[in-house]
Amino acid sequence: MTHHVFITGGGTGIGLATARALAPTGARFTLVGRDGARAVSAAEEFENGQGLFCDVADEASVAAAFGAARDRYGPIDILINNAGITPSMALHNTDLAMWNQVIAINLTGAFLCSRAALADMYANKWGRIVNVASIAGLKGGMYISAYCASKHGMIGMTRALAIEAAKRGVTVNAICPGYVETDIVTRAAENIANKTKLSEEEARAMLYAGNPQGRLITADEVASAIAWLCSDGAAATNGAAIPMSGGEI
Repeated sequence: MTHHVFITGGGTGIGLATARALAPTGARFTLVGRDGARAVSAAEEFENGQGLFCDVADEASVAAAFGAARDRYGPIDILINNAGITPSMALHNTDLAMWNQVIAINLTGAFLCSRAALADMYANKWGRIVNVASIAGLKGGMYISAYCASKHGMIGMTRALAIEAAKRGVTVNAICPGYVETDIVTRAAENIANKTKLSEEEARAMLYAGNPQGRLITADEVASAIAWLCSDGAAATNGAAIPMSGGEI
């Protein structure tokens, strides 16, 4: 039986790479994002895929997206909470609007989507939830207090929900990558270069300086780990927060 996979932030980066990693299983995909057109375009790559607009921070938008997903492909079997934003600002310069936006998208969004998916998973007595957290959910980092708070919160929710769902055939885990070679990192490097006298390559090197392997993580590497967590072979792995940062932590 093929699974219905719901991926937030599914139009690009880790989300799209995860869909590609799971495609050989014959999965059906619902890819969602705030850029609905990008999600639709990404979904066209798959034989059984649809793209939808979804603002994960908005309860009504999440309900609508899950409703449309079920109408097309039936109950949700696998949820990948990948949507997120990564603003950079010293805490004393962070206004409440920015703080609330980061928490709403990165943490509340994962809560809303997990809650929406659990009814299907509990009914089927099988499910997988994988939360894309960050190494910043396991340690601190300069100028990313809101982001760190959101990802620490995501890991806490992962561990709590894993216990709740353990006897109902559902596993809940988190992947905690370091800096990943995505559009977000490209923009971050450009931002550093614009504010300093560094070249973009030097700025990129700053981002992965903490990685003992001296490199960025690839989206495909993260997707491979997620695909394994979604498999039957990972049934005993539950409540884990798995670092992917070359040994940084």
